[in-house]
Amino acid sequence: MKIAVLIKQVPNEDAVIKISPDESGIIEDNITFCTNEPDTFALEEALLIKEKSDECEVVVCTLGKEDTLRILKDALAKGIDRAIFINNDNHTELDPLNTAKIFSEVLKKENFDLILSGLQSDDDGHGQMGLLISELLDMTHASLVVGTEIKENGKIRVKKELENGWFQWAEMQLPSSLSIQSGLNKPRYASLKGIMLVKKKTIDIHKLSNIGFSISPSNIELDKLYIPRKTKETKFIDGDTDNIVSELVKVLKDDIKAI
Repeated sequence: MKIAVLIKQVPNEDAVIKISPDESGIIEDNITFCTNEPDTFALEEALLIKEKSDECEVVVCTLGKEDTLRILKDALAKGIDRAIFINNDNHTELDPLNTAKIFSEVLKKENFDLILSGLQSDDDGHGQMGLLISELLDMTHASLVVGTEIKENGKIRVKKELENGWFQWAEMQLPSSLSIQSGLNKPRYASLKGIMLVKKKTIDIHKLSNIGFSISPSNIELDKLYIPRKTKETKFIDGDTDNIVSELVKVLKDDIKAI
């Protein structure tokens, strides 16, 4: 079996985020980066599957700038066999669809049986990667996965989280792309032996400019990036029932923009 795990580098949850003057991004100076937390559960699940299989290769893959290599090395130290680094050498801003197309362009040559990714990223939080990958590579897909069982007949059985505390088991044909829910397992730390073995493991590097992939126009436009403002205001609405309902709808629509 051949498993790929997609991971992303994001700012540490304790990092002090400062917005750039033009409100188009964050100031990355003095910010500590780490592996996206939901992706660490996907990484651990791949390692657990590997430990139960006689022949299994686990490959970790990420897309980013040169400093993103650090999270690949962290993954290799935990027991991942090898890594694929897609170097965004032009620092191109990418939407989820273009990102998924780039991953698919590189991964399709490897013929993976299983592709795991965290449910969403801690920075953008689009939550679309697993589904887009499955569509582009013609794979089965399951989201909110909280349990996996590899079957002997070329299938995988997954436990999915539903609403109101309900769960559902589903059996799907491999190859498959799974979006892993946080809390599925307990991610491990890298051992000293694992850290020492990193230098002997392979990291295949692909430059985005050399892949031959044409970036499609993005359907997402960033209008403004800002730190949420904490405000508290109590508004009393008086009158009869009709007036109260009318005012309440107006507040929800115009002030809070909830409807």
